[in-house]
Amino acid sequence: MSAAEPVYLDYAATTPVDARVLEAMLPYFTTHFGNPSSLYSYGRTARQAVAQARQQVASLLGAEPGEIFFTSGGSESDNWVLKGMAFAQLRASGKKHIITTTIEHHAVLNACKWLEAQGFTVTYLPVDDVGRVTAEQVAAALRDDTALVSIMYANNEVGTIEPIAEIGALLHEQGVFFHTDAVQAAGHVPIDVQQLQVDALSLSGHKLYGPKGTGALYLRRGWQLDSLVHGGAQEREQRAGTENVPGLVGLGQAAMLAQHEMSAEQARLTALRTQLIEGLQALPGVSINGSLTQRLPGNVNFRIKGIDHEVLLIRLDLAGFAVSAGSACSAGSLEPSHVLLAMGQSAAEAQEAVRVTLGRYTTAADIAAFLAELKRIVGILR
Repeated sequence: MSAAEPVYLDYAATTPVDARVLEAMLPYFTTHFGNPSSLYSYGRTARQAVAQARQQVASLLGAEPGEIFFTSGGSESDNWVLKGMAFAQLRASGKKHIITTTIEHHAVLNACKWLEAQGFTVTYLPVDDVGRVTAEQVAAALRDDTALVSIMYANNEVGTIEPIAEIGALLHEQGVFFHTDAVQAAGHVPIDVQQLQVDALSLSGHKLYGPKGTGALYLRRGWQLDSLVHGGAQEREQRAGTENVPGLVGLGQAAMLAQHEMSAEQARLTALRTQLIEGLQALPGVSINGSLTQRLPGNVNFRIKGIDHEVLLIRLDLAGFAVSAGSACSAGSLEPSHVLLAMGQSAAEAQEAVRVTLGRYTTAADIAAFLAELKRIVGILR
């Protein structure tokens, strides 16, 4: 049996551009094609569109427009804030210690490895068996020379949400710069940077039904980063390069739609997630990875004892269901998930993990069809 139409269940990898987002973008490819730095009317129109997008992204996060810097995506935002703040702190105060966790996205982990090669010291905090770190761990790791702390809002593989507000309160009191990678969470769960007391936050447009190649970095007023891209005076002389006006219009529109529809969509996805988890738990040998309570509404990561995920993914794909084994950025890697290993699983157990992520166009019928096909495939494989 296969799905009548292909069923996409990998929204954590990327999302389709919402039709309303595309509609908002189209005029900026053709009619309103001006360079925002130009002084004449074409430029003014483009500049106003970028300003509106900045306001829309700021509103989603509870920030001020002047605290939003546009980037090409989450990876650039992560790299910019880590490298830019690390060198700014080193120059200003000689601080060269960084704190992060073992389950971060590779954009953070590999940036930290690069910084270690430049002479910085990095503490990688361990997590518990559901992928959570505690404020107490962060407090114990702080040193006099700690330059910054970077802890993701929610994990991209297992969906576990970290206690960011608790950590933020601790670090704000200590005056330590705090960044969170919120690429998986922004637009899907309520985020207020003031309540969280974070100093910087990364997000990506293609994770919230906006276009690929767009992103943003929130940077709390009063902090200054070293630039990563040098050239012109764009982004208040912080990030050079002519603005991707259609993309930024799309990012802004996607942020606005996410903010307006978040409450209803969060409730709908949580109900679908519950339907999926209950169906999975009815199958023998299934374990759910990550927290059952502190979890993104659309994320379900599970493993089936004795069944390699590659075999399962191929059979599901042939049946018309698109799911993944973990991070899209690690697709093709023969290494087991660093997240699951950090959570205490063996390499063999990690090779059984499957990630199903739900989104705006997922239905209860999709979940039922997926569970029926999974049950059929598991029966054959066993």
